Amino acid sequence: MWKALLHRLLISIPLVVSVSMVTFVLAALTPGNAARTILGLTATKAQLNALEKSLGLDQPLYIQYWHWLVGVLHGNLGNSIFTGEPVSRILNAGLPITLTLVVAAVGGALIVGVPLGIVSARRSGAIHHIVDTFSLAGFAIPSFWLGLLLVVGFSMELHWFPASGWISPGASLGGWLRSLVLPVVTLSVGGASLIAKQTRDGMLDVMSQEYIRALRGRGLLVRSIVYKHALRNALPNVVTLVGLYVVGLLLGTTLVENVFALQGLGSIAVQATSQHNLPVLEGAALYFTLIVVVTFTIVDLVRLWLSPKLRSNSGL
Repeated sequence: MWKALLHRLLISIPLVVSVSMVTFVLAALTPGNAARTILGLTATKAQLNALEKSLGLDQPLYIQYWHWLVGVLHGNLGNSIFTGEPVSRILNAGLPITLTLVVAAVGGALIVGVPLGIVSARRSGAIHHIVDTFSLAGFAIPSFWLGLLLVVGFSMELHWFPASGWISPGASLGGWLRSLVLPVVTLSVGGASLIAKQTRDGMLDVMSQEYIRALRGRGLLVRSIVYKHALRNALPNVVTLVGLYVVGLLLGTTLVENVFALQGLGSIAVQATSQHNLPVLEGAALYFTLIVVVTFTIVDLVRLWLSPKLRSNSGL
């Protein structure tokens, strides 16, 4: 386990550096600049040049990146160009919102998807087609459109849940849970459909293998065969899918946060992009990359724990 963890952390270093470099380049290629956004369209060329110099935006891009990288290595993500507030403080305010949405969406998708996939694998016929239809619909429906439908139906018409906003669990636990329902359902539908199909297909593949037939011949209970053997051997691929789903959620939360007016990392990144606020944008990209690294580290460890075969192939 420790060997796999060390390997994942080592290969993550170039990933983090590459993402930060690409973000710098893409931000530089985006039309406009922060000085123009701050001063407005009526600013003179001299005013723009003076502000760019004071902000360090007149320096070559590689110099700006080097200064940012040195700051990161010293634990400093810089300050917002617009407010002067530390970037870490801005991002740390939005991080709990995004992480809560991601964790809750993954949990909801697993709670719905895995049991549905198990039932579909054990029973052919209508339930099999229902899972396929659910998977196709969940994958095809845009999350922002589903979110708008949920707002109209459950907030504006039924008044069951708030249409927007974030309530801290410290302020009101009940209000916090109610504010999470619609965005989490919006994010969970697609993941639940994919997990259900992956679970069903994985279990059907495992249950068709020779050792499963041998277990049946020995008279083992069907429940034991399904949950102790078939499901455990089908789960590593499901866990991998969950890792990919989390990466997709990082994009999905950006859209959903805007639909439900949640000031998470996605909303902060979108606002920083529109303002050409490079320190905040770079910090958001770093946070997203670290979330991906942590996610796939956990995925690797869980897969090794579930599968003795993987552990033996890895020499662990």
